[in-house]
Amino acid sequence: MQIGLLGYGTVGKAFFALCEEQSSLTIKTLLTRRPRNVDCAEASDFADILNDPSIDIVVEAIGGIHPAYEYISSALRAKKHVVTANKAVVCAYYGELVRLAAENGVCLRCTAAAGGGIPWLSSLGRVARMDRITALEGILNGTTNYILSEMTARYAEYNDLLREAQQLGYAEADPTDDVEGYDARRKLVLSVNLAFDGLLNEQDIPCVGISRVTAGDVAWARERGLVWKLIACAERKGDAVGAFVCPTLFPVTTPESQTNGSANLVSLYAERIGKQSFSGAGAGGWPTASNVLTDCLEIAGGAPSFYSDRPAAPLSVDNGEGVKTWLFRSYGRYTVREETAADAFEAYRAVLEVDPRALIAHLPYGML
Repeated sequence: MQIGLLGYGTVGKAFFALCEEQSSLTIKTLLTRRPRNVDCAEASDFADILNDPSIDIVVEAIGGIHPAYEYISSALRAKKHVVTANKAVVCAYYGELVRLAAENGVCLRCTAAAGGGIPWLSSLGRVARMDRITALEGILNGTTNYILSEMTARYAEYNDLLREAQQLGYAEADPTDDVEGYDARRKLVLSVNLAFDGLLNEQDIPCVGISRVTAGDVAWARERGLVWKLIACAERKGDAVGAFVCPTLFPVTTPESQTNGSANLVSLYAERIGKQSFSGAGAGGWPTASNVLTDCLEIAGGAPSFYSDRPAAPLSVDNGEGVKTWLFRSYGRYTVREETAADAFEAYRAVLEVDPRALIAHLPYGML
């Protein structure tokens, strides 16, 4: 099959190299703003790819929402399969893009949009076809996991390690999406949409990042045998979903606490098969490109899109049931409270008004 590749950044470049080793896939045209001197045609106008009937798959690797949305939707209308690693655009336009793919009889695949090199979304699709998934949870952001892992290992401060993560290429110049949890929340939305066959609104999910975690918080946890991680989780609640993204404290013996660096660890729970966990590189050009390539090979082999071709029904967020254990830190004092997630996040918003550096964490094991 012939491919039109959009973008030649970290992921696009790695995908190009991987694709050269495949006999069933050929990159015919690369959309690029400047000459790359690669072994294929180069174009500066997307119309050259869109109007080429020999191009079967459009691989979007430019990132962002615009013009990625316009390129993807146009390609689907032109009856071209689309593969993307772009969580932002798929999350923002999920319902519309899934509908366009179904209406035009083509595939929309985005395995690399959540989990980096882990086959997370494709595994969710496989399990959802044969069992009822009841919950999802895990570490879905490599940047925050690197920072928290290094804070734990070195007792360093957050700001120092953020700068280090930026120098290493783990964090963007503007790290807000990562460190405030928005990236993990988008990946959670994609996961829930697929696992629960619905349409979740990103803005409805409470989200707390790691920017307020200090070396003092890490030391306090270590004294109690606990480790900080940023966790995204969701659980079926009838026709609604309980969901949030929040710093979470795990005992040092758990798999989560031992997942370090930029690695991800994410789990699903299903009624018959129980718990399945997936771990591996959560970011980086080669791991992400490998999932992009896998999606292309799946399409070439005749596999369908792993998203449902039925219109997605809206899902509401309901965090008002199920008491959980929460840790609050304000003005240096730590307190533990037992309440629902809805009450905990409401209380946290009130605490932030008097102490902008306040912190909340989930204690899934009910410790302390």
